[in-house]
Amino acid sequence: MKATFLSSGMMLSFVGFALFSISDACSKGLAGHLDPFEVAFSGGVLGFLILPFIRKPHEPYSDIFATDRPSMWLLRAVSTFVSTAASVMAFMLLPMPEALALMFLMPFFVTLISVGLLKEKVSGWTWLSVAVGFLGVLIVLRPGVRAFHLGHLCAVIAAAANATSVIAYRLAGNNSARLSLFGSSLFGPLVGDGLLMLTHASWPHGLATWALLFGYGFLAALGQLFMMMATALAPANRVALPQYSQMLWAVAFSYVLFHQPLDSWTFVGIVVVTLSGMLHWIRQKLRYERMALEEHWRRHHTPEPHPTKP
Repeated sequence: MKATFLSSGMMLSFVGFALFSISDACSKGLAGHLDPFEVAFSGGVLGFLILPFIRKPHEPYSDIFATDRPSMWLLRAVSTFVSTAASVMAFMLLPMPEALALMFLMPFFVTLISVGLLKEKVSGWTWLSVAVGFLGVLIVLRPGVRAFHLGHLCAVIAAAANATSVIAYRLAGNNSARLSLFGSSLFGPLVGDGLLMLTHASWPHGLATWALLFGYGFLAALGQLFMMMATALAPANRVALPQYSQMLWAVAFSYVLFHQPLDSWTFVGIVVVTLSGMLHWIRQKLRYERMALEEHWRRHHTPEPHPTKP
């Protein structure tokens, strides 16, 4: 039964990350047709279609704003707004694998924030994973050899904003309502991108444009729903592993849909970035297996106490 739960959780995670990848491809397909902030704004609007599937029968919709720590709710909203706007612009300006490789800097920023601001202890394995990932990003960027432009900056900003959102989720604690956690990720793009698009917004023309716009917003929200279901069925370390399947989708879309082949050095950098994530996952897997073995040993080798005589 346990294996079935784990495998189904990972399957849902694979589906969730596939939906995220298709959503990113839709945003790239809108380059030159719509303002990036208008595209990001649609994510906040269409995300409300998923709320009935997240809401429990007894939960009022007002729980979207229910939180014990309003500052963390606001931080999640702002960081989600920044990450969506920056990621849409990055995918519009860069080949998808290149943009995604830079966004995989998120663990690097999470580690820096955890150590610098939260004073958390980080293992050597984590630092090794972060160092390898940073090396991979340097190979992709090749400072001094390639020009660093707005697309690269947007991808790095998206990674930093996503890391801030992760820290905000952690600080919010386990008592926050699911609607509150999801709602903050909707209202950030809705308000922030809505304000930024006012001077550049244009009405979408053509069925293809509408389809891509709907695909970006709805599939991103649907991916969030699948990830929530996945985390309910499998441990976090297993659910996070399929994230690197996004790179396979990105490479495939880049070649097939957008006709943007990768040069050899960029490909090497992407492989190194992916390896850094695998190192962290292997460490987590070994840690959980060691803990399980220790628990099994304690249960089967600890002598039972003898009953005391009256």
